Amino acid sequence: MAFTDKQLTCVDCGQGFEFSASQQEHFEKLGFQNEPKRCPPCRAAKKAGGGGGGGNRGSYEDRGRSGPREMFSAVCADCGKPAQVPFKPRGDKPVYCSDCFGKRR
Repeated sequence: MAFTDKQLTCVDCGQGFEFSASQQEHFEKLGFQNEPKRCPPCRAAKKAGGGGGGGNRGSYEDRGRSGPREMFSAVCADCGKPAQVPFKPRGDKPVYCSDCFGKRR
């Protein structure tokens, strides 16, 4: 398949950029099916900023939540001891303390 240079528009800055025939051929070899959405400077800025969903999830606090998790009081359905859980019990399902939860796994 013969490729020809294309002019594309960056979704971030709105500027036009060239998607050359050689780049298109390289994209095809890599198995990419979509054309690039960003110009090279915006693509580099996005990579440097960490916005790309690379699979590095991080800890609870690193994912946009600040401070410790809100905990709720409950009574263990197995042993009857008080328990702290990271969700608000609804009452329609049993809640277990950490000891009983570990035994049930």
